[in-house]
Amino acid sequence: MVSGYLVSMPMFYSVIIPVYNRPDEVDELLQSLTSQSFKNFEVIIVEDGSSVPCETVTQKYAELLQISYYSKPNSGPGQTRNYGAERASGDYLIILDSDCILPEDYFKEVEQELTASPADAFGGPDRAHASFSDMQKAINYSMTSFFTTGGIRGGKKKMDKFYPRSFNMGVRTEVYRTLQGFSKMRFGEDIDFSIRIFQHNYVCRLFPGAWVYHKRRTDLKKFFKQVHNSGIARINLYKKYPDSLKLVHLLPGVFTLGVAVLLLAALLWPVALIPLAVYALLVGTDAAVQNRSLRIGLYAVAASYTQLTGYGTGFWRAWWQRCVRGKDEFSAFSKNFYK
Repeated sequence: MVSGYLVSMPMFYSVIIPVYNRPDEVDELLQSLTSQSFKNFEVIIVEDGSSVPCETVTQKYAELLQISYYSKPNSGPGQTRNYGAERASGDYLIILDSDCILPEDYFKEVEQELTASPADAFGGPDRAHASFSDMQKAINYSMTSFFTTGGIRGGKKKMDKFYPRSFNMGVRTEVYRTLQGFSKMRFGEDIDFSIRIFQHNYVCRLFPGAWVYHKRRTDLKKFFKQVHNSGIARINLYKKYPDSLKLVHLLPGVFTLGVAVLLLAALLWPVALIPLAVYALLVGTDAAVQNRSLRIGLYAVAASYTQLTGYGTGFWRAWWQRCVRGKDEFSAFSKNFYK
């Protein structure tokens, strides 16, 4: 149901951060939280069975933030967020990934948006920080560019409606608990949650000004694992919610098939490589101009091909296993994906 509440007083927020072996990243995130211009929030760190915990890092901020630290056996990010939400006291939950950094006016932007027009759930975009490596900046480009799946992730100037993602998501605590939080899906659990938000007719919006710096993966191998599982998750979501699969979600799979066909054709007709070269030139030029770096432009070509074909191969793999062979839900890299 749609809520009819008003926002007349400053909100109190509970920041939920699931962590798996990322003490250095948590340090950067907590440091950015100490610099917020809006201070009315608590921070809940939940260690998800890490072998390299961040408790010592968290203790550094005990006098600077209203912060709580919990440690539990590994269960994946969705259930770890639920664990933190059960212990939260805020009006809204702010769900962040541990590899994010917040600009100083993040909460100020959220508060202004909610004051202007209340929402039950919301999310914001992400950017690359100046301190990120060139590869991280290239990967960020590939995840946000209109020339890749950034164009189908929803939001302003996108091809699909906006679905909040768990790296930067806000939701009214009452709504979160009504929906019973995140499901037990290992991958795609944030989209699953967003789908249920829309199914229950809650108000969900993009807050363009509430953006975060998001490190994502640090190399192409880890990045491939991430996007491959995202492709698998799309089919898992389709099996759970048949109406959730849109034509635009097929684009990475079609792209992957096209790359395979052109590479095979190039064995006999080298000119078949021209479309691939044109796409690489387009992406490389755009990324180089945006980042003012030829190196990042070159890296972005590799990252974009990795992203599209990683997602596409995961999509077709899951389609074969689940839609053709009738197998149960699965993920490809569940044992080491979060390392």
